[in-house]
Amino acid sequence: MRRSTVVTPAPGRHRPRTLLAAGTASAVAAATMVGLTLGLAPSASAGEFLVNGGFESGALGPWSCSAGTGSVVTGQAHSGSYALAGAASAGDSARCAQTVTVAPNTTYTLSAHLKGSYVYLGVDGGASTWTPGTGGAYQKLSVGFTTGATQTSATVYTHGWYGQGTYYADDVSLDGPGAPSPTATPTVTPTVTPTVTPTVTPTVTPTVTPTVTPTVTPTTPPGSKALVGYLHASFANGAGYTRMADVPDSWDFVNLSFGEPTSVTSGDIRFNRCPVTECPTVESDADFKAAIAAKRAKGKKVLISIGGQNGQVQLTTTAARDAFVSSVSAIIDKWGLDGLDIDFEGHSLSLQTGDTDFKNPTSPVIVNLISAIRTLKAKYGPNFVLTMAPETFFVQLGYQYYGSGPWGGQDPRAGAYLPVIHALRDDLTLLHVQDYNSGSIMGLDNQYHSMGGADFHVAMTDMLLKGFPVAGNTTNLFPALPASKVAIGMPATTNAGNGYVAPAEVNKALDCLTKLTNCGGYVPKAGAQPGLRGLMTWSINWDQFGGREFSKNFDSYFRR
Repeated sequence: MRRSTVVTPAPGRHRPRTLLAAGTASAVAAATMVGLTLGLAPSASAGEFLVNGGFESGALGPWSCSAGTGSVVTGQAHSGSYALAGAASAGDSARCAQTVTVAPNTTYTLSAHLKGSYVYLGVDGGASTWTPGTGGAYQKLSVGFTTGATQTSATVYTHGWYGQGTYYADDVSLDGPGAPSPTATPTVTPTVTPTVTPTVTPTVTPTVTPTVTPTVTPTTPPGSKALVGYLHASFANGAGYTRMADVPDSWDFVNLSFGEPTSVTSGDIRFNRCPVTECPTVESDADFKAAIAAKRAKGKKVLISIGGQNGQVQLTTTAARDAFVSSVSAIIDKWGLDGLDIDFEGHSLSLQTGDTDFKNPTSPVIVNLISAIRTLKAKYGPNFVLTMAPETFFVQLGYQYYGSGPWGGQDPRAGAYLPVIHALRDDLTLLHVQDYNSGSIMGLDNQYHSMGGADFHVAMTDMLLKGFPVAGNTTNLFPALPASKVAIGMPATTNAGNGYVAPAEVNKALDCLTKLTNCGGYVPKAGAQPGLRGLMTWSINWDQFGGREFSKNFDSYFRR
């Protein structure tokens, strides 16, 4: 989840880090994807729908790229003189898109020549494909899709992946029947990514009151529905600061964002409240603590969330493990909290070569994290609340890829949350995967699903409720989680994260998962799961900024 500093940006990860988060399909070393058309033949009498697909105008228009990431360059062309350069960074995948008019119930083929590691080509709400993790030369990729019965426009895109560097695209083409005249100007949907300004966590040790085991109210009954939100408590961005006392009672879990380490491998976690210079309306420590106590008196859970986009945590040693336990305990005790949310992103978790069994992990960062959390659970007892907010890259991608793979070469972070979830499943209160800022992920139907509609949430959540073979090995199954321990992570607004869907799509996903009604192209393999726990969002602040659309819709759906 990442922090954004402008008011009208598109998404950031769980900071909105929005909810980052890591390269969802950056682990895909799938050379077999190159040139793949997903089972849809191009239509006869095809014509060209895209404008400036070869970038030979020497300018981007009518393509629109996330702010400052796209440019047209020479010296990198596949043909002609120009190509698109997308400057993917740790905080931006450099998405460039063009929206065109299409006909309903019609088959189209999108193709492009792409150069770079993990470069995506796709259509919003539909199929996508990507290059493998070796980006030395141009590769031609293509995907097919068929428009819906009432669909009249489509947005096609290309993007790189977080931290993978600049990619190049050229000769992008959308073929189909009845192409518009060359003078037609497509409608362009801008995609704007906020400027990310990290808040630096001071390494000064805060004054901590003597350690006292907090009085913990009973855990919410598993059968009840829960709304989980992240509260920007240590930084400000375009959503504005929300005082703890002003958090609406709709929120059952309030995750204070974020506790971050003094250094990546120290294990020493600090929670520093937003300073007055950054958050002019911030309350005093005494008022903040009193408001937490008031929330807990109402049965709400208030947790410290560790990590986020900027808070990389690698417990590489037992000393770091012990520092993690000690420092997190101090935060919980100082503020009187109910427990801990693990929001490890980026490079916090990875699997060493040879660590191939999620049930018996050997990588120190995994083993030490599991040990640290078990120690905290033992210290605070059965009412200690534990939640996790991994990205799809670290969970559902494990259906295809796990770690560096049996022969090496894959991203070692692929599926790296699975051993943590599995080891702690009995202690886990809630798992809410971030279904946003994600690349396309293969579901249990062996089809790729992309953000933008109910089907993505249904497919991703069904994998948790049904279980799945890890890395395709049917003898190595990740067991299903109880529905009472699963919530769906979504962005609260278009500003909060890539993958926002309107309330109607949220409700379609909930109908399909809990009742097997209103399903679209994906029908859950796990069957109806009425016990699904609820929803998580990045963030409470963005929901307030957006007029509480997300929380009001949750209340209307579950509490009407």
